[in-house]
Amino acid sequence: MSAHDGLAEGFETHRSRLRAVARRMLGSHSEAEDAVQEAWLRLARTETDAVHNLGGWLTTTVSRICLDMLRARASRREDPAGLPVPDEDPGPPAGGCPEQEAVLADSVGRALLIVLDRLGPAERVAFVLHDMFAVPFDEIAPVVGRSLAAAKQLASRARRKVRGAPAVPGAELARQRLMIETFLAAARAGDINAVLAVLAPDVVRRADRAALPEGRPVEVRGARAVAKEIAVFGQNAHVAEVALVNGAVGIVVAPYGRLRLALTVTTARGRITGYELIADPNRLRQLDLAVLDKAITLGG
Repeated sequence: MSAHDGLAEGFETHRSRLRAVARRMLGSHSEAEDAVQEAWLRLARTETDAVHNLGGWLTTTVSRICLDMLRARASRREDPAGLPVPDEDPGPPAGGCPEQEAVLADSVGRALLIVLDRLGPAERVAFVLHDMFAVPFDEIAPVVGRSLAAAKQLASRARRKVRGAPAVPGAELARQRLMIETFLAAARAGDINAVLAVLAPDVVRRADRAALPEGRPVEVRGARAVAKEIAVFGQNAHVAEVALVNGAVGIVVAPYGRLRLALTVTTARGRITGYELIADPNRLRQLDLAVLDKAITLGG
């Protein structure tokens, strides 16, 4: 076996892990594949004697590639004056396969992809490597170009952002989550009776104009009137997920893991008393979003 063949065989044993790392760093199947391919090209150009730990070398290399891609992405999101540009269409990345991007969003979690996308590039890399793949900080520090202590701070800051700060006690948060998950499941199923079971009789639905088709009112009152709209919301429910929205349990609608709509929800006495649909890009950017799951798993 030639040295090149040996490298190729070794690379294939690590490809799945490299894909998983890159997907969580980039939030895109197609971009992750590009990053992994670039890592292979760099390995093929490297003297084999310089690679003492192939798995570590590849993880470090693909992480640096992803960091460069994240920094380039962050730069593109700002106009020359340094102000954010309007949100792009929430479809899959250019060149991406919609089916593959949907599978990625399902496996990683739409809420997690949204929150990771709000982290700075170095924060995201440090968090993904340490919290999701158990890479030690002494290996993360040179990737992000920081000291050991600074790399730990990056991951800690990212962790606080990902987990958020609930505005209610844990027991109340669990009750909210169960209620809203029940509501979301009923919306997905198009089960109006199940929707009515979790709505207060005087529930109010509000929305900003960006969230509504032309001609629909910005406010609807009463359980039956609100429930009639659920058939419309139900079309998006398969790409919706519970999340922490401004400290309370809410819902994010995120095709391909890209935020398009958020619902802030109010509850009382075991029922949903109101919710607001938010789709205006400026309002979406101002929301404090976090994941609800205590554990962040690797997934596929």
